[in-house]
Amino acid sequence: MPTALETLAKILKLEREQGYRNSAVIGGMSAFADHWQRDAHTQARRPEHHILVDEMIDLLHAYDRIESTDERHARVGYMLERITGRTPAPERYLSRLSQYIEDTPSPPPAPPGVETTETPVNVEAEGEQPRRKKEKSRKKEERAAPDQRTEPPTRAEKSRGAPAPQANTSNRRAPGRPGANEDDESAFERPGGFNSESSRLDDYIDFSSKPSKRDLPLPPKLARPPRQPRAEIDEAASLDLLYGLHNSVERVKGVGPKQQELLEKVGIRSINDLLFTFPTRYDDYTQMNPIARLTAKTLATVIGTVRHTEVRVGRTGRRDFFMRVDDGSGTIGVSCFGQPYLQRTLPIGQQVVLRGQTSLFQNQIQLTNPEIQPLDLEDLQAARIVPVYRLTEGLNNRQLRRIIEKALDYWEDRIPDFIPEATLERLDLADLGWALRQMHFPAGWDHQQHAKHRLVFDQLLMLQLTIMANRRQWQAIPAIPLPIEDSLLDALIGTMFPYPLTGAQRRSIEAIRADIERPVPMNRLLQGDVGSGKTAVAAAALAVAAFAGGQAAIMAPTSILAEQHYHGIGAAFARIPDEMLFDADGNGRRPVVRLLTGSVRGAEREAILDGLRSGGVDVLIGTQAVIQSGVEFSNLTLTIIDEQHRFGVEQRGALRGKGTNPHLLVMTATPIPRTFALTVHADLDLSIIDEMPPGRTPVRTRVIDPTQRVKAYDLIEEQVALGRQAFIVYPLVEASDRIDAESAVEGFAALRQVFHRARVGLLHGRMSPDEKDSIMAAFRDHAFDIMVTTSVAEVGVDIPNASVMVIEGANRFGLSQLHQFRGRVGRGGFQSYCLLVCDSELPDAVARLMILEKTHDGFVLAQKDFELRGAGDLLGTQQSGKGSLELLEGIDITFVEEAQREARTVYQVDPDMTDREHRLLAARIRGLQDSRSDVS
Repeated sequence: MPTALETLAKILKLEREQGYRNSAVIGGMSAFADHWQRDAHTQARRPEHHILVDEMIDLLHAYDRIESTDERHARVGYMLERITGRTPAPERYLSRLSQYIEDTPSPPPAPPGVETTETPVNVEAEGEQPRRKKEKSRKKEERAAPDQRTEPPTRAEKSRGAPAPQANTSNRRAPGRPGANEDDESAFERPGGFNSESSRLDDYIDFSSKPSKRDLPLPPKLARPPRQPRAEIDEAASLDLLYGLHNSVERVKGVGPKQQELLEKVGIRSINDLLFTFPTRYDDYTQMNPIARLTAKTLATVIGTVRHTEVRVGRTGRRDFFMRVDDGSGTIGVSCFGQPYLQRTLPIGQQVVLRGQTSLFQNQIQLTNPEIQPLDLEDLQAARIVPVYRLTEGLNNRQLRRIIEKALDYWEDRIPDFIPEATLERLDLADLGWALRQMHFPAGWDHQQHAKHRLVFDQLLMLQLTIMANRRQWQAIPAIPLPIEDSLLDALIGTMFPYPLTGAQRRSIEAIRADIERPVPMNRLLQGDVGSGKTAVAAAALAVAAFAGGQAAIMAPTSILAEQHYHGIGAAFARIPDEMLFDADGNGRRPVVRLLTGSVRGAEREAILDGLRSGGVDVLIGTQAVIQSGVEFSNLTLTIIDEQHRFGVEQRGALRGKGTNPHLLVMTATPIPRTFALTVHADLDLSIIDEMPPGRTPVRTRVIDPTQRVKAYDLIEEQVALGRQAFIVYPLVEASDRIDAESAVEGFAALRQVFHRARVGLLHGRMSPDEKDSIMAAFRDHAFDIMVTTSVAEVGVDIPNASVMVIEGANRFGLSQLHQFRGRVGRGGFQSYCLLVCDSELPDAVARLMILEKTHDGFVLAQKDFELRGAGDLLGTQQSGKGSLELLEGIDITFVEEAQREARTVYQVDPDMTDREHRLLAARIRGLQDSRSDVS
């Protein structure tokens, strides 16, 4: 039976494996039928074969319209039965036999003694009988059309991303168009063609007429990543290769001292850095969009020539760049807000690549703030998916791609795959070398997704294993138990706080109490939304340590926040009645609480240090001054870190080093999704305060555009007249030529004129810590009515009198960060307001901010942030150690859970990773730790 039917059988089996989702081929079964029918009829040798092809085409075209999985299951089963000859043709198709009999020449008479009846080939069977006729002719056809072959690809083809056997790549591309077959030399040899450096875009891109389906390239469909059987591993050689990855990038062929210097500027120092520095995006030259056929609200890549440019002045005085781009099929308007400098860099006649979201404005398709790159003719000629990297002056994408390709040519088949083969099989993950090739130079988007899946898994697994090992190592040294009786703990909670604690606060205290009464050091993360009462939980833990005879310390990121904790916790300790502190003979004393910041100097500082050494100070509250040299504790048993994401791993380790493996509690008011918290903080037990204290009035939140700013100012004036205070937050400290956003310095100058009767202050991150603390303390004490500031206002300083928060350029912040800003108001028991000024006209930007109007739940917002913006806003080097998790953007949370399970499995069966199958993985982690590259 013809090869075309065997190909169809493979497609049908793949569709069955994938759950009848019409995803076995790009475009679905109906589109496949359009490409398949010509080859099938060409290869058919008998009238019955033509009948079968007709029936298959009809069934494939109808398949897309079937909605029921059961019906699709029955349809696929029937088609396979027909192909294998186990089911006869329906009567309605047999009526066409006469037509094909008339058109088909009669076969020559068979030699005597030769059976002439053909039996259908059973493509389900493992061993297929060799064809008896025309084998030589078939081979000749295959050589003439190599894209139609069905043999499995070679190892080299797999490593370069060759389509899997089931992929349909038989379509031919039109000569002279991007994506033309390489064996079609006319596209390369004609005058003005691809090989002519002086050729214009119009010479070889013609969008004036709609191409047929056969003109469009069909990307390879890769159902599962190709994997090679793993040969016996030479462990010594593999270890040498792994550590060889950390050799200088200068070892790569073609990289000299000048290139090495340029690569170092973008963070590439070693071969490992080069291979694992992935594109920031890709330009897809296989799926270019003619302007004439663009629709609204789609992500489009447009290639064209700049025909007109101008700078327009907007309603608010902002200068916007506008240009019109032509690709032969039509023109499109492109607006770039606040980027007038583009008129200098994009002259008339420049050929550009635009990538962005289309929108409809005045009934015309346009692009707003797209990515803009000069056209590289070499990329266009290749008609492929082209990687785009982060660059520096003197280094272009073409140079970097060539360097990476040379490194891959050597390392793709040599890099040791450190993930156990059983794990790769279980999760259907690709080989490491193949994944690196496809991440940099994908043969199709399906290839790139398989590659990213593998590389993300590697990062998550190594991060988890490293953190678990750190926890095991740390907890191997005993801590001092801090036991307390139930009655005493209940009495302390009942007297220290003038309000009842929530159920979530009580549960968190109980979890901490259970941890610190054991000799195993506590390592717990306390998550709580803004205003949920984390400080009260911390105060209770500090009291337990003091009553157990130990010392405790709490470290905050700023002096103003440390001072706030000092007053709040000190007041809680002051409420403890004397009868709980002194026995009948008057023995005992009140716990001593002290504050240590950079501004504490002289005799006061020496007295605190003496008290810590002697044990006279029970609780120390401070900033990083707590971990400075000279600060020595007599018996530090409990350490607490507030706003823990503001501190690095070294700082947290330094605080623990002040005692003999003390218990550790870290707190954060920046909620992150639970599963992700368990991944990034795998060494921490998790407590969540998911209840808010009663009586807090929700902050009224509204999204406004810049034209409504006057109403916001009116609200501020009304509140200031009532004795309240306001924050106005800007995304930038000073104005920038590159970023169109309001700045705090410019805003401060203007707002002093607007609110000339009010006292306006300025606070931003470029000020010294002492300046920031002084200004914030003055605002707390109502020396200012309005504070103009930047993101420094995110840190949890309590200003109960503040009732208005206005955030300029709110679309430039993440939802979680905006929620933190909002948490700075609404603490005084009266109605408060948060106004989000959106300076983007994109509907998606407004829709994202509208989420804040609908919910005040920080955990819901964190999940939304994760879904919309990926992990980048939730993680940083300070939280995840010394490396980055750049690939985690947009990751599916179920995949995070899979990586967690695999890490726990490895750790439980082989915590030291000394088994043969884990030794390469352990070496990889050690190598990255030594190079301070990927994981901490």
